Amino acid sequence: MAKTKSTDDMINAAIQGLDTRPERPKKIERTARPEQTPRLFQRGHHLNDLVSGDLVEKTVRMVDPVICKMWPHHNRRYAELNETNCADLIDGIKAEEGQQFAAIVRELTNDPDYKYEVVCGARRHWTISYLRANNYPNYKFMVEIRSLTDEEAFRLSDVENRDRLDISDYERALDYLGALDRFYGGKQKNMAQRLSVSEGWLSKYLDLARLPKEIVGAYASHVDFKTRHAVALKPLLRTKDQERRVLAVAGKLAQEQEELRKAGRSLIDGVSVIARLKAGAAQHTKKAPPQTVDEYRTDDGSVFLKVKRGGGSTVSMELRPKAGATKKEFLQACGTAFDAIGAK
Repeated sequence: MAKTKSTDDMINAAIQGLDTRPERPKKIERTARPEQTPRLFQRGHHLNDLVSGDLVEKTVRMVDPVICKMWPHHNRRYAELNETNCADLIDGIKAEEGQQFAAIVRELTNDPDYKYEVVCGARRHWTISYLRANNYPNYKFMVEIRSLTDEEAFRLSDVENRDRLDISDYERALDYLGALDRFYGGKQKNMAQRLSVSEGWLSKYLDLARLPKEIVGAYASHVDFKTRHAVALKPLLRTKDQERRVLAVAGKLAQEQEELRKAGRSLIDGVSVIARLKAGAAQHTKKAPPQTVDEYRTDDGSVFLKVKRGGGSTVSMELRPKAGATKKEFLQACGTAFDAIGAK
């Protein structure tokens, strides 16, 4: 059986005799340099790397950010991006005269307004858009085009952003909770395995996302709302009575935060918020005073009158006419009941 020629063998055979460069004059002495690899050889090695899997081709383009939109399940709140929380990126791109790392996008085929969907790189997209509108019109958005399923896009976005400090625990938590049903059929174990995280770690984020929205509103910003707060608050919501008290305190805090915000004063920090929520859960509502029930019976033991009285001024009487009491017995019982409560 004939031996199959490698890519290098075929290219080597094809270029034999092509190197016809004239010899340098011997009288000119120059420092010896290693011969450069012929371009066809370089191409051959490149093809071999692609076939072997050692090299992955990536499509990177420079585009106008206006033709890109955010993936609907992107875990960053794009509307909250501004000059302050993007200041480091603005300065970096200006210093380097452009992006150093491409955003990850998917190509759209049925959208008349946009050509790409941004899976990773919301801050880069916002920053390039901002710079183009503010004295840097030549800057373009560097994107790497990939073919990804929604579940793959979710995992890629999670891996890229998991350690970023500028994404809040709450943003991440909402992202995980949405993905749980969307991609993993509500099975937390499957999701943890796909993300290569422990179930306990994932549970903290899911618990955070499931807390009532009233509690989130008690904080100055969702950035202050941490997974450790979910660990502390979850036990306080186990009973309806406790939950009612906690939410009442949360509502008051939200109102106070808004008033402080309008007055331009410092808002209530996260540590103080959780302390007040805990205190609210610990408060006990005043119990109704014990109720006294007096029963009046006929000679044969049948109850013909019940008098219920508590610590207040209200007294209720329950008459049972079929119990066999006479009118005289009823009037005597009423008189006794009125005497007991000091009525005139």
